Amino acid sequence: MPSMRTVKLVVYEVLQFACLCVPIFVVLERFASLMRAVRNNDTTAYWLVVAVSIAYVTTVTLFVWVPLKFFILKSRRFFTDITNWRPVTLAYVLLSTLPCFAILLASSKVQVDTGKLYDLFTELPVSLVLFALICVDIVERIRPYRLRGQADGLESDFELSGPVLTHLEQVSSVSAQLPRANGGENGTAVSPEIRRGSGSGRWRDVDGYSVSRSSSTAYLYSSRSYSGSRRIFWARDPRHELFLDAFMFWLDTVEMVRVGGIEEVFYSGWIFPVYILAFISTLRLVVAPNSPLLTSLGVLSQDLPFLIVRISLVGVFGYVTPLLYVMKNLLVCLTFVYFLLLTKLKVLNRGSMF
Repeated sequence: MPSMRTVKLVVYEVLQFACLCVPIFVVLERFASLMRAVRNNDTTAYWLVVAVSIAYVTTVTLFVWVPLKFFILKSRRFFTDITNWRPVTLAYVLLSTLPCFAILLASSKVQVDTGKLYDLFTELPVSLVLFALICVDIVERIRPYRLRGQADGLESDFELSGPVLTHLEQVSSVSAQLPRANGGENGTAVSPEIRRGSGSGRWRDVDGYSVSRSSSTAYLYSSRSYSGSRRIFWARDPRHELFLDAFMFWLDTVEMVRVGGIEEVFYSGWIFPVYILAFISTLRLVVAPNSPLLTSLGVLSQDLPFLIVRISLVGVFGYVTPLLYVMKNLLVCLTFVYFLLLTKLKVLNRGSMF
């Protein structure tokens, strides 16, 4: 009976292999159908493209994918030291995403050269190619987590009952800290002892001055302070947030690829910069999610090129892309330059400025 760890490993590997093969087979089959229509229902061209797809997947699997996976599983200690990039996702982007985008560009070129429109490949790159890419990203990120029970580290983050008194420091009044030359008012020394007032919720010293408890305490709140039906709204789990972040991370690229599916753009020369820049943005998947390089790489490989292309597309074809994404790319570029570059200048570091 295999262990649950082995079953989980097999499921992950099968899912990643399916994400590698299925987009290539589907895209090349659509391209084969296109070639058959262009050549007046010539079945030879169709089966030739299908045979090429099978040969490509077989070669990539035997000579690249399986050896890479075997080496990673046998050398886990070596790959655990790699924290800034992910070799599996790099191989996937080069072996699956790149050929799919290349076939889509070739499909547009073939139809433009023949002067007849056959297939727009509607929703194929967005719903299939990018979804497989997101699945590979999710599998790589969810590997360290357990699928059953609470995730590691949740006990320390969410099991504190709130409010919790975590720090207490005695603060006396100013008069109690002043030196008395002749002792107290009656010639006796004043004791610095602080005693607690009864039922007032405040700290009171011997001179009658009170100090608020909030000045010396810190409170932590957690989901346990809410019971009943409200507790579910305060619950958090990193595994759920991982799925959400994985899809939110690709929304900008999804919108750019969707623009390439519009008929005016697909059958024009603008399809080339759209798909080329979309593929360059997928290279961010190679960088680890917590790597400091991800911020600058996202601006240079996605936001800045997407901003230029989107402004050009709006100027040529009209509002084929929402202005929301144009403003998003613009604000991300401006804030990156300002907060990470301009604020380091001495002119903006003066204390007299706002």
